[in-house]
Amino acid sequence: MAQRLLSIYLNDHLAEATVEVELARRTRRANEESELGARLARLCGEVESDRDTLLAVMGELGVRRDRAKVAAGWLAEKAGRLKLNGQLTGYSPLSRVLELGGLQLIASSRLGLWQVLDQALGERLTRFDLPALIERADAQRTDLERWRLDAGVAALNR
Repeated sequence: MAQRLLSIYLNDHLAEATVEVELARRTRRANEESELGARLARLCGEVESDRDTLLAVMGELGVRRDRAKVAAGWLAEKAGRLKLNGQLTGYSPLSRVLELGGLQLIASSRLGLWQVLDQALGERLTRFDLPALIERADAQRTDLERWRLDAGVAALNR
């Protein structure tokens, strides 16, 4: 039972990490001509690395990837592009606010993932620097909150 629950938990986070990577890449592309774009480029590299680490953790724990969940995550990110943002087509200032908010939520969830793994399975995952992953996710969450707030203020003060 514990292995089954672990598989569900890690595959749910893998689907979420798939959304995060796609959303971070899209948000970076939409903002690449700005200071935020440079910040998002760094974030993209980190979330891609975190997704790779999650896959390695799953391998270490004998958890197989649920391709259907990963595909559902990929599709969910694509469907998220259809949100109403005040423009019929294209990117609006509200798109930036919503995307940064989504990334912040996922970073918070990933922070929880690393904390749970550290507390529950840290002795089985000694080859992974879980405290560093926790620290990085917390820093990302903090950065994204600040960027989201700045984007929201800028959007509403236009």
